[in-house]
Amino acid sequence: MQPDVTQALDHLDSTLTTIEKVLDLDELDDRVRELEAQAADPSLWDDPDHAQQVTSQLSHVQSRLKKVRGLRSRLDDLPVMYEMADEAAVEEAAEGAEAKELADAELADLRADIESLEVTTMLSGEYDDREAVVNIRSAAGGVDAADWAEMLMRMYTRWAEKNGHKVEVYDISYAEEAGIKSATFVVHGDYMYGTLSVEQGTHRLVRISPFDNQGRRQTSFAEVEVLPVVETSDHVDIDENDVRVDVYRSSGPGGQSVNTTDSAVRLTHIPTGIVVTCQNEKSQIQNKASAMRVLAAKLLERKRQEEAAEMDALRGDGSNSWGNQMRSYVLHPYQMVKDLRTNYEVNDPSKVLDGGIDGLLEAGIRWRMAQQQGEDA
Repeated sequence: MQPDVTQALDHLDSTLTTIEKVLDLDELDDRVRELEAQAADPSLWDDPDHAQQVTSQLSHVQSRLKKVRGLRSRLDDLPVMYEMADEAAVEEAAEGAEAKELADAELADLRADIESLEVTTMLSGEYDDREAVVNIRSAAGGVDAADWAEMLMRMYTRWAEKNGHKVEVYDISYAEEAGIKSATFVVHGDYMYGTLSVEQGTHRLVRISPFDNQGRRQTSFAEVEVLPVVETSDHVDIDENDVRVDVYRSSGPGGQSVNTTDSAVRLTHIPTGIVVTCQNEKSQIQNKASAMRVLAAKLLERKRQEEAAEMDALRGDGSNSWGNQMRSYVLHPYQMVKDLRTNYEVNDPSKVLDGGIDGLLEAGIRWRMAQQQGEDA
């Protein structure tokens, strides 16, 4: 093998070994056996909610073990692939070149997969392994801001689809001319909160406005909030007497049918003033249940922020503020997406807006980890 290939393989081996130590594979094996024993208990389904948690945790741990061991197996096979390519080159140059090309492609794919898993191991926060509730709302910029908010929703939806994560829309409030005033949706999947929480803040778009007759450049803003989905163990108590429930007819954008029953629900948490709406389900009961989940997530996040208020004040990073401008998307006079925290840049905004945000997410997670390590030092 060439020295650069040997060096690359050694680096991947070192990275994967560190990941294996951080995850503690022996402990994960023990956890699988423990969960399998619980899953085999005939009385488990006497409590469906608990049973769902057990089976979900078992699936998650098994999946993580399979992924790590699969990467180790692929890494162990790579030197053999390169040796076979070298041997083939002695017999037939073209055949050897083709075999080396396949080995190089596997090396590149394996490097990307190991780096992706390395980022996941950085998600060790209290709620990082949860699913995510994402709220998007248009800010300054008029109709362009509403259009921009809808573009952001599509970006996250496309990213989720490409990565095999289901998106469940709870509520969309459409703007009059174009775009949306706000949207609330859940991204299902392990570590979605930890992954997407780095997206929280104000997103800025600069472009030639499609809504301006004179074709002038317009700057518009949209705000993204990311919350962890609340679990039964979180003990978020909501007194029904503290919640005002209003019902109304669901509505859609121009031309879309409008429900003829009062199925949409608006919840107002009187002590905090938090308002949550949901109109995407077919019945009032379903909408109320979904809205209560979002309200619980907002109250959990409020509680977490209050508990960390003193530390956040010392840090002064504003990471929990909706007003924190964190990324610029420039479509004119040049093409660039730049994260203002990490300085990570992408020169293909169309790819980003079509869901290609993995590099931005990874850079954000690494930046957050570096910030946390600096604070702990």
